Amino acid sequence: MDKLVAQFPKQIADAIEIASRSDFSFYKNKAFQNVVICGMGGSGIGGKMVSQLFENQASLPIILTQSYEVPGFVNEHTLVIGSSYSGNTEETLAAVEMAKQKGATIVGVSSGGDLAQFCKDNHYDFVKLPGGNPPRSMLAFSAVQLINILSKARIIDANAIDTFAKCRHLLNEELISIKDEAKKLAKHLYGKQCIFYADSDLEFVAIRARQQINENSKRLCWHHVIPEMNHNELVGWAGGDNAFAAVFFVSQFMSDRNKKRTELSQEIIGKKTKHVLSIHGKGKSIIEESFYFIHIIDWASLFLADQMDIDPVEVRVIDYLKSTLDKA
Repeated sequence: MDKLVAQFPKQIADAIEIASRSDFSFYKNKAFQNVVICGMGGSGIGGKMVSQLFENQASLPIILTQSYEVPGFVNEHTLVIGSSYSGNTEETLAAVEMAKQKGATIVGVSSGGDLAQFCKDNHYDFVKLPGGNPPRSMLAFSAVQLINILSKARIIDANAIDTFAKCRHLLNEELISIKDEAKKLAKHLYGKQCIFYADSDLEFVAIRARQQINENSKRLCWHHVIPEMNHNELVGWAGGDNAFAAVFFVSQFMSDRNKKRTELSQEIIGKKTKHVLSIHGKGKSIIEESFYFIHIIDWASLFLADQMDIDPVEVRVIDYLKSTLDKA
């Protein structure tokens, strides 16, 4: 897993190369009214990232669905993107099948599997990703393809993918500081209950942190966003103590009001636990900053797993669940 995390900057370049070779027909003579991205787990986080990063730029709503169904509004004017790294995620396959029945335009993104066959059988556009790796390690590949699809459909800026190329340079330039921050984060989380907070515009960063600590470090944790957590969870910190470790991903691009809310939240939580850590973003855009945060998170999850003498790749409980469902 450490090799895959180390390759994250290169994966961005490789993903852009795949996007440059992708030839689509789905958008020709087609005017969409909304977009639905179907994806779970390590595949779904790319959809969450894209829907949040481009929601203010997009010309129409972009929705992520993580279930067996698509929303009721899906029809012939909807672009549905099925994102499943393995191509065999049952929830995603059920969702795109429902989208087909509703007459939606469908594009598939996977390394193969049943989703690839579904797209071939129904003459849908399809993007093939390199296979054989854990889905959570292939975020760059899925996110870049989603951006490319939305760009080709004229839903977001045609040059949106160019910003992702700059992320690679930032991650390479900041590698030493990224690993230093990751080691600090892993030490902060060791032996404690983890809680991640981020500005609402970067909720996907906090979700990524939760997912990576769950899967790579085999630890329970949760996340919340500012300002919403100020209306509920902050009160719950009355029961907090030093068994809890709070982490704030502090964006350069958050609003002045949310900056103040973050500072006050840290002050209040700091009265209940001495374990409060702030990680400040770097980068010239919110996209660059989000990749900076994610690279820190990914490394930290491996460092924490190493401290706990845990195999970060192993996900036997998920394999058991899937095999049992297949027999049901």
